[in-house]
Amino acid sequence: MDGTLQIPRGFRFGGAACGLKRSGAPDLALVVADATASVAAAFTSNLVQAAPVVVSAEHVRRSRGRMRAIIVNSGNANCCTGAAGLAAARRMAQAMAEQIECRREEVFVCSTGVIGRPLKVGKIAAAVPVLEPALGSGPEAFAGFSRGILTTDTRPKTASASLRIGGHAVRIAGCTKGAGMIAPQFHAPHATMLAFILTDAAISPALLRRALGAVVERTFNSITVDGDTSTNDTVTVFASGASGARIANARSAYFRNFVRALERVCRSLALQIVADGEGAKHVIEIEVRGAPDDRGAANVARTIAHSPLVKTALAGADPNWGRILAAAGRAGVRFDPGCAAITLAGVPVFRHGRPLPFDERTAHAGMGQHEYTMRVDLGAGHGRARVWTCELSEGYVRINADYRT
Repeated sequence: MDGTLQIPRGFRFGGAACGLKRSGAPDLALVVADATASVAAAFTSNLVQAAPVVVSAEHVRRSRGRMRAIIVNSGNANCCTGAAGLAAARRMAQAMAEQIECRREEVFVCSTGVIGRPLKVGKIAAAVPVLEPALGSGPEAFAGFSRGILTTDTRPKTASASLRIGGHAVRIAGCTKGAGMIAPQFHAPHATMLAFILTDAAISPALLRRALGAVVERTFNSITVDGDTSTNDTVTVFASGASGARIANARSAYFRNFVRALERVCRSLALQIVADGEGAKHVIEIEVRGAPDDRGAANVARTIAHSPLVKTALAGADPNWGRILAAAGRAGVRFDPGCAAITLAGVPVFRHGRPLPFDERTAHAGMGQHEYTMRVDLGAGHGRARVWTCELSEGYVRINADYRT
């Protein structure tokens, strides 16, 4: 973890193993706010939703965005588990609430892991009274929380930012997990992706929802590893107010600066997910220009990013522009291929309906970099969008072929 991580005040956190994972790796993580915090959240748009998604959305509504804690388990998604799954999610919240003496609806619940297996919630309930007193407020404790949420990830993912508001230092820090089953499409206050962001700004739940809604589409909703939207996708922001810096007006410079800092944190976390995509070695920015509108540009970018033929070409660093153009053409966005252009890792390969002469080895070398840009200009308007993705590798197939067995 980056030693310069800015840890917000007003929280305690940590992680431990409670026995859900056969490996004995950490599988339980907690955050406790010293006082009631403002909360905003966005959840998966998948119609199949895990029990903790249902329960957390219910708790955010019932608490009116004022909550005290987060409890997360990894190793089991608690999804498609029926009434027993809902009861298990509520028991997780209840165990946390009893420990810190708050109402159950003031606890945010998340789970990640294998779908369809009953959650051994008794192990979680038994571990909470042991783990909660050991929570800390420093970087090591935050690192413990970030490890407790992981599944097929190869490493924790953290990011932070700081800014000044009215003479007060404000900190924003977040962690996330996700390496596969990644194509988030959140209902913004508009394996699984979970993101937990903490700040010590003083801001109302309504303004916090507005801030999160402003950044989700440009960050978490703009990444994809494999095109699969998880049943458990969740992002939440807790604001403790412990800095004393108050943000009271959406039209103020304070709010605008806070949104910019929040976006920096969310973008860093989102790109770390792509970089850690199962079996991935490359992060590819797909920039689409010249669409009839921004929504059309986003549709084209996502269609390209989700194409198995494109993603396998990316795995081989193969400048196969024909696959890219074909994917763009089936995205449901009208454009004239005779006006289109494609550039791969800085090498123009297609323009005005015809291939361009280019050095295959130069293009191959460019696409072999850890990060590069694929630029597609449709020549049909002013719409623009960016999506970040990775290749589809043999490693991805192996990990997901053996995930349960």
